[in-house]
Amino acid sequence: MSPVELVVRGGMIVTPRGSFAADLAVEGGRISSIEPDLSGLAAAAREVIDASGLLVLPGMVDVHTHTRVASDAEPDRFFQDSVAAAFGGTTTFLAFNNPGTGSSPTAERSLVAGLSEWRAATQADAAVDYAVSLAISGRMDDPVGELSTIVDAGVPTAKAFMVFDFRLDDRRLFEAIRTMGRHGGRLEVHCEDPVLIDAAVAGALARGNTAPRFHASSRPALAEAIATARAMAFAEAADAPVHIVHLSSAGALEAVRGARAGGVRASAETCPHYLALTDARYLDPDDTEVAKVVISPPLRSAADRDALWAGLADGTLDLVATDHVPDRVAVEKRINGVPFDRISNGAPGIETLLAIAWSEGVARGRFSAERLVEVLAAAPARLFGLGSKGVLEVGRDADLVLFDPVARRTIRAVDLHHTSDYTAFEGLEVTGAVRSVYVRGRAVIRNGHFVGQRGFGHFVERRLTD
Repeated sequence: MSPVELVVRGGMIVTPRGSFAADLAVEGGRISSIEPDLSGLAAAAREVIDASGLLVLPGMVDVHTHTRVASDAEPDRFFQDSVAAAFGGTTTFLAFNNPGTGSSPTAERSLVAGLSEWRAATQADAAVDYAVSLAISGRMDDPVGELSTIVDAGVPTAKAFMVFDFRLDDRRLFEAIRTMGRHGGRLEVHCEDPVLIDAAVAGALARGNTAPRFHASSRPALAEAIATARAMAFAEAADAPVHIVHLSSAGALEAVRGARAGGVRASAETCPHYLALTDARYLDPDDTEVAKVVISPPLRSAADRDALWAGLADGTLDLVATDHVPDRVAVEKRINGVPFDRISNGAPGIETLLAIAWSEGVARGRFSAERLVEVLAAAPARLFGLGSKGVLEVGRDADLVLFDPVARRTIRAVDLHHTSDYTAFEGLEVTGAVRSVYVRGRAVIRNGHFVGQRGFGHFVERRLTD
């Protein structure tokens, strides 16, 4: 038997099925025991943590990030964002390989080449565990034909886009959904209707409406709802699962709800920015502030926000993920003289996932702590093939977050650790704070300080079972 590496005593264990006071022991990087009193094991353990007054949560699993790989000019970008994830209580994250942001010409043409290149670029570079979902580009030679190969390589999820100049047309999108399903994978889909959006963007530019705020009005909720309904129809016809990313509106939510009621194997996520912010942000007279929330889909109305919370509570929405994009105002955003359709889409969020979900969700009574660990840890792990992650139970990886549920703080960009230079949540007062984080039983954050190691994070090959 491996020696007991860690005993966490006196905390409140939170699982999707309930919360209870118990001690937790770790051996060989995995949870070995959860019992009311492990004082006997604690006497011989290498490390004993007093978690009195704290919640013991599973490490968060963020399945939607656009972390950027290291380059000669910026060798720490991937590592630093993994550190930021840890500070926020995320112990496993999935990244996209981001075609078009520094990848080689070969990787731009091939999913398989892109996977090989991405894995080489991220090897031994993360502080927490990580995996990859591949982004499919319509410019690739034969992405649908390569899907079975990437599933066999331990990457059973890939993302396709209905919009942008690298989108898949409807025929290839349907083929991609069907092919992934036949080979044990699941396609993720960015749902916005290109006909409606292209026309709205062209019309705005023709009228001289080029400021960042016109980004939002050119991407109406109707365009998302129509596209989501089409993705549901494709999944039904293909008899295959589909996952809808960054769902932002009540109309899109209803499309998913109706399809699921009809037996379609659909899952869906929303993001913290849609749960905490509204389209009132686009009324700011400062174009720089507006550019910070140029994201797709854009922020929606308060009514849409409330519908998303209801969808999380009733199970229509399966999970929350960040869609983290570590853009910087003066580098990637580049708003000076640039029309809104040329501003980089996205905002950072890898460090604030748990903070926003707890404060805006649990602390405000919108859902329970148990539902929070379901949508931030258990469901993403289950749906994305991370079988050892996401739940505090014997035999799972000892990915632990010691969390103070009543601490108060204000989110400030200067206090965050990601590679962006801003946060969309600047000045937001939140309840709850991460104190310590363990990955496979080893401390990465201890009492608010990084004590981890570059390269400790493992790349996780995945197989879908749900």
